[in-house]
Amino acid sequence: MDSFPFVKMSGAGNDFVVVDNRSLALNLTHEQIANLCHRRFGIGADGLLAAEPADQPGVDFRMRYYNADGGEAEMCGNGARCFARFVEPWPRTDPARVRFLTPAGLITGEFVGHDIRVNLTAPTDLKLHRRADFGWSEVTFHSINTGVPHVVLEVPDIELAEVQALGRAIRYSKLFERGTNVNFVQITGPGELLVRTYERGVEGETLACGTGVTAAALIIHCVRGLALPLRVKVRGGDTLTVNAILENLADGETFRDVTLTGPATETFRGTVKL
Repeated sequence: MDSFPFVKMSGAGNDFVVVDNRSLALNLTHEQIANLCHRRFGIGADGLLAAEPADQPGVDFRMRYYNADGGEAEMCGNGARCFARFVEPWPRTDPARVRFLTPAGLITGEFVGHDIRVNLTAPTDLKLHRRADFGWSEVTFHSINTGVPHVVLEVPDIELAEVQALGRAIRYSKLFERGTNVNFVQITGPGELLVRTYERGVEGETLACGTGVTAAALIIHCVRGLALPLRVKVRGGDTLTVNAILENLADGETFRDVTLTGPATETFRGTVKL
């Protein structure tokens, strides 16, 4: 396939190249994906989303997500919302929602006015109040997997956070075998947060990260007692809403019914030649 159509989409500033691969005729290499996502020599994006057929009853589609470096990742929260908006015109089981598979599990997207609400898979590996030296003086951090791994650090002033330097040091720390995303969070009100994220695979700060926003909100709920839902403003200027139910089980705390709500818009579409 020499050329193919694409749609460029934005989820709160997290931007994606989105393609229809229901025919499975499109077989992009890591290098081709990285070139498409390159901001000077390609379309430019934080990642690429591909819509493929589902192989399970009651599921509408399969979502494949690739970071800007061309590597496939398990999940992307903002990407999931953009994916739901992308497939909205297509036939599906329920006109009010769409169900799609990811390597992280089954995701449900609901159309809520101009926003998309995605019901995420249950988080895992919640760890609170850990300390480590990442090349700075020891820092306190928390971690959780919200589809992909995230570290969360609370900071007093989000504008002074060393997102690039400290984020990169933590992302490549030997504590995290497969790497991790890193989120810096500031509490700005009873139900409001600011978050900046260093994203694995992009290898830098992005304007938003849906699973990172979710991780930050759930962690702050645990360690600071802020009631859910929480409104989280991201670097791109939009505000996302995170909600969940915390359960205390015999083997530790966990969350269920985790949702992420926010905008997902098409910015332009075209045809690209490989």
